[in-house]
Amino acid sequence: MIYDLSKTNSIFSTFISELRDVKIQKDPMRFRRNLERISEIMAYELSKKMPYAPKETTTPLGISKTELLSEQPVLATILRAGLGMHLGLLNYFDRAESAFVSAYRKHTSIEDFDVHVEYLAAPKLDNRILILSDPMLATGTSMALVYKAMLRQGIPKKVIVVVAIATPDALNYVKRFFPDSTDYYIGAIDEELTAESYIVPGLGDAGDLAYGEKV
Repeated sequence: MIYDLSKTNSIFSTFISELRDVKIQKDPMRFRRNLERISEIMAYELSKKMPYAPKETTTPLGISKTELLSEQPVLATILRAGLGMHLGLLNYFDRAESAFVSAYRKHTSIEDFDVHVEYLAAPKLDNRILILSDPMLATGTSMALVYKAMLRQGIPKKVIVVVAIATPDALNYVKRFFPDSTDYYIGAIDEELTAESYIVPGLGDAGDLAYGEKV
């Protein structure tokens, strides 16, 4: 199921707009904070469909009965661009375990590249809820390869993908590799992709904007 948060008017749109704005992007701290804020909102939205169980809480004056999360997810992200979104999710799922994967484009020409996955640090994933985040879903290649790498740690019972901006082609691509039950929480869907596989209008290179240009 695809949940496109841009379809509903909310303060979320302000944060997405600021992520795209070339003037506001000059402040990397604000860029990172906006990645964090959109992830916090997505965490709230996706939490509505997670499993809950009743719990009694003792207050100074009595007992309160509440439905609370019955289990914590595993939060996985793709280094380095995904760190801002990971922090936003971790702010809400603050008892969750974390997983980190490195994936990068190794160019053979200006337009052609291979995606390399080299580093994986993750807990066991068997029968767990896996939330996988990354700012951009341009072609879907990195996300598919990262998920394949994650499966070395076990088969999750539920997968949730959290992305700031995606393309329709990338969503169609990753669906070939992810379980049919996967939920996709997307900040916005942009139709165009350049020959160099950058999303238009997109927002540019999220990793460079958040942490400085790489050489």
